[in-house]
Amino acid sequence: MLSDMTAINDTGAGAVGKAEQFFKRYAAALLARDEKAIAGMYAVPSLILFPGTSIPVSDRQQTEEFFAGSWGQYQGVDAVDQEITVMGEAPGTLWVDVTWSYDGSPRERFCYQLTEGAGGSRSQC
Repeated sequence: MLSDMTAINDTGAGAVGKAEQFFKRYAAALLARDEKAIAGMYAVPSLILFPGTSIPVSDRQQTEEFFAGSWGQYQGVDAVDQEITVMGEAPGTLWVDVTWSYDGSPRERFCYQLTEGAGGSRSQC
């Protein structure tokens, strides 16, 4: 398991730097297929929104199970790039648009709300 995936240690980093650090760790956890590390990066409780679907997350185990069941879609992927855009910032909160690319092409695009708390940043959604 990857250690301390949630911490952002450089408190002097601006919004973009904090987001880049968070998603560097997130990408490492994805490539390691480490659902426990990824689950540790999500706040509980939280709400995950997809078009036509909302998933209330009340337990870290839900996130672990979701990612454990999704690794098949990333078969053969051993490198990812992210295009990160900070959409908004408030005290202790960033809203970030991330386009994930692998195999040289954009493949996924999500918006994340990152919140600061004990232990570092976590994604709210």
